[in-house]
Amino acid sequence: MAEDKKTNRIGLIIAFLVAAAASRLLPHPPNFTPIAAIALFGAAKLSNKYMAFLAPLVIMFLSDLVLGFHSGMWVVYMTFIMITLLGLSLRNKISTGKVLGASLASSVIFFLVTNFAAWYGNGLYPQNFAGIIESYAAGLAFANNGVMGNFFLNSVAGDLFYSSVLFGGFYLVQKQLPQLATKQRA
Repeated sequence: MAEDKKTNRIGLIIAFLVAAAASRLLPHPPNFTPIAAIALFGAAKLSNKYMAFLAPLVIMFLSDLVLGFHSGMWVVYMTFIMITLLGLSLRNKISTGKVLGASLASSVIFFLVTNFAAWYGNGLYPQNFAGIIESYAAGLAFANNGVMGNFFLNSVAGDLFYSSVLFGGFYLVQKQLPQLATKQRA
């Protein structure tokens, strides 16, 4: 009976992750994606740390097979490993405030790391303090023809939206199906 409960819980978590992953392939504003939320949710809910780290990377890779790759992909993947580490801090301590804080921190981590990588060793920006500030300023202003909005703000909105859907949706399902509620992770 306990094994069935764990299996059902794992199945539900995987279903949430797959549904979120599929949404990356739907039309969306630039950087309004579920990957950071997947990293946070997987790390918080999956007891197998290997799977918690693997889930966002596999999801990114599979969707990138469709969407395409670029030379800086290794930095993006590394950033999601960092966000998964952050998600581990949510284990057994999930609350609205902590999920909100982790989601916002995920957006900031992604912005800082990827824009640092865009600056470092790139001839586009001077390799000094002024250059890194210029890179971050350009990252804040970067938009898709001004129509789809700011990449950083889209990232914040996407991280908050998908974290709310994953953590909030999972909470609501557990309320409706109490046999899935447990203090243990799947």
